[in-house]
Amino acid sequence: MIQGTSSNAGKSVAVAALCRIFSKRGYRVAPFKSQNMSLNSYTTYENAEIAMAQVLQAEAAGVEPSYNMNPILLKPKEDFISQVIVHGKPAGDMNFYHYQNNFREEALKAIKTSLESLKKDYEVLVIEGAGSPAEINMLDKDLANMQIARIADADVILVADIDRGGVFASIAGTFSLLPEDDRNRIKGIIINKFRGNLDILMPGIRQIEEIVGVPVLGVLPYDDSLKLPEEDSASLSEHKYAKNEKITVGVMRLPRISNFTDIDPLEYEPDLGIKLVEVGGHIGDVDAIIIPGTRNTVSDLLALKEAGFTDEISSLSRDIPVFGICGGYQMLGAKIIDKSLKESKHGDIKGIGLLDVNTSFDNVDKIITQSLGESLGGGLFKSLKGDSVKGYELHEGLTVLKGSKPLFRVVEGCGNFPNSGYDGAVEGLTAGTYFHGIFHNFHFRRVFTDYLRTSKGIESLGFATDNFQDLRQFSIDRLAEIFEKNVDLSILEDNTVEN
Repeated sequence: MIQGTSSNAGKSVAVAALCRIFSKRGYRVAPFKSQNMSLNSYTTYENAEIAMAQVLQAEAAGVEPSYNMNPILLKPKEDFISQVIVHGKPAGDMNFYHYQNNFREEALKAIKTSLESLKKDYEVLVIEGAGSPAEINMLDKDLANMQIARIADADVILVADIDRGGVFASIAGTFSLLPEDDRNRIKGIIINKFRGNLDILMPGIRQIEEIVGVPVLGVLPYDDSLKLPEEDSASLSEHKYAKNEKITVGVMRLPRISNFTDIDPLEYEPDLGIKLVEVGGHIGDVDAIIIPGTRNTVSDLLALKEAGFTDEISSLSRDIPVFGICGGYQMLGAKIIDKSLKESKHGDIKGIGLLDVNTSFDNVDKIITQSLGESLGGGLFKSLKGDSVKGYELHEGLTVLKGSKPLFRVVEGCGNFPNSGYDGAVEGLTAGTYFHGIFHNFHFRRVFTDYLRTSKGIESLGFATDNFQDLRQFSIDRLAEIFEKNVDLSILEDNTVEN
């Protein structure tokens, strides 16, 4: 099991690295995270929702992601309320008190069921913790760290982030706050995100080993070349998207942004830079605008309106493409209907009005499905008529087309609403879809970016090379290589052989 001294210490990438390492050594390996809190999620082949981090880890392991790899997913909404996803399906919206005091045993049962299922199907499980195991006010309510280590009878590797400072204090503090039995599970320490001279760090490493009585297995260097999906929106503050003077795509950083990995493939496109537009900031000189998904369409639309962005987006849409995904698609419509106040306390509101569609949240169950569509060739995607696109859907609103034309014919999945047969909408340079992962489709992405290239007088690229898929696999392999080079894996290897 990989635990961390804090959130964002590097647990997720350490698990991904180990999954790839063990997979390449011939083991059937799977990741497991009992409880994850994230707005970055994915639909598995079971039509179940799990966190995107476990999807990356499954990819590193070379296996299909399953809800058993993340049995509990918490998706924050508003006012300390989260949607609780159990085995990939919504179990309800709960506040912290209700979840911990009235739902904990049901959550623990689901965790144990998934863990046992994975143990039957895989030779090696690499388990990821959450946050810090040393939150002393939460030890009796733990569902993600040492409680899971005890259930799985797993040894623990502790990852500490040196980039944020105070790494030795965080290691010593974690050990000092843990009960003795839990301390004894920690067999090694990894120091992550190191940028300096290792010789200068070594005296501190020797001292911390004496203080806690556990070896430091290695120091992982900070590597800016790795291009791997961020686990959640908090990481966007530290993620540096490529900036380029030739082409700039403005991505609205909504207050409740979700599934922002939808834009990751664009970062790999030559000559293209991504500008995250903060609410309260400026859109500026951009060549396209993308409005991504959100956990609350109405609240985030109102935030855009209050910031003056909706009028600016409407004005810019005359000259540049505007594309909405899921909640962003809903915002681009004429009206959002929510008489039952399911989405927010604001009820019905007007949309940006660039697409002639209406979206309703009344009497709607959540749609969780993988999807397949056929491009209808509308707008700037006219050359893609008949082309297949894949994606996945995670939405609660259903959309009715009024005057706009649909973007895709639905072959599998839901789309605008069940049995409508169509997904998305398009009018001129403005379009939207419910298909998350739409830009992961190489042809669709390249037609979009080639339009931007030719609009700027830059030669189009066509469909020669999919930089995204190639570099993603390179990054996973490179991550595993860095890990093997800098971490003493003998403790893990001995344990794997023994079991």
